[in-house]
Amino acid sequence: MSASDGVGRRFERVVARYFDAPLPDSEGLPRYVAPLPDWVEDVGLRLAWPIALVNLVGTLFGFWYYAGQPANLAPPLLGGQLGAAPLLAYPLIPDSPVATMFIGLSLAAWRLDVDAGPLHALAFFGCIKLGLWTPFVQLVLNGPGGIAAWLYWFLILSHLAMAVEAFLIHRYAAFSVGSVAVALAWYGFNDVVDYFWPVLEGPHHTWLRAEPFAAVGVPDHAVLAHDLAAGWAVVLTLVATFLALATRVEKVKRSAH
Repeated sequence: MSASDGVGRRFERVVARYFDAPLPDSEGLPRYVAPLPDWVEDVGLRLAWPIALVNLVGTLFGFWYYAGQPANLAPPLLGGQLGAAPLLAYPLIPDSPVATMFIGLSLAAWRLDVDAGPLHALAFFGCIKLGLWTPFVQLVLNGPGGIAAWLYWFLILSHLAMAVEAFLIHRYAAFSVGSVAVALAWYGFNDVVDYFWPVLEGPHHTWLRAEPFAAVGVPDHAVLAHDLAAGWAVVLTLVATFLALATRVEKVKRSAH
């Protein structure tokens, strides 16, 4: 055991004094599908309820962000990207808030012993995809201009935390082929309507500050930033699919011995 693992395990025991609950055993999966140290996984799972709550609060914050960050309840209540879209398109727009909702509900379902395989897969895909897409877009495409510094770094760091959360899920989820298929169908469909097939007055990807507006509420998608955001989104959907199925394979291999 390394010195850092020793310190981490002691920290985990401190957390266990206040958040003591049975944890699923670590299966010793290879690092390419389970990169977090065991003690980090244990701390995260012990804090499942607080983490779930933080994510669900993040969902509310995300809807506020997509609604144009209204400062009061005076009409119109919905501005921003949601205000510019038809009602039927709303489920397709706030990708990050939906992803934090998935992981919050996934952790809650596990703690309540609810069988929710597709939800766990959706949470994994969402945390991987949005957790890595948003920092790329902010750091590489948008840059810090046109947004408050605190919000810029909050978006980057909070989304990176989502990517870390993704690697808690393998401890309690089986990642069945059917569950992965559900997640792939949802996030694959999102890629299509976000970038390639403009249904319901789309495309519906998160507005990029790197895209100039051709008209009020209508970004110009014929710029390189749009193509780079689209390409990275598709790559991350494929990465999430590979990692979920690879996790499934590694779990099956271990259960066979």
